[in-house]
Amino acid sequence: MPLSGEAIRLMNYIDDVAVTLRRVLAAVPTLPADERARVAEHLQSSRPSAEEVAQALTAK
Repeated sequence: MPLSGEAIRLMNYIDDVAVTLRRVLAAVPTLPADERARVAEHLQSSRPSAEEVAQALTAK
């Protein structure tokens, strides 16, 4: 069954997020420990999280 345009668009958004996260990972070694801690705190407090979205997608 072919995917709808909306499903393809959502998958493209996920690909964009993955690219962004790879950029974050590439920059992590350049940050001092205190800045890494602040960025980590910001990431952990951001909502919705990837886990929340995955749960919504797999909910029955």
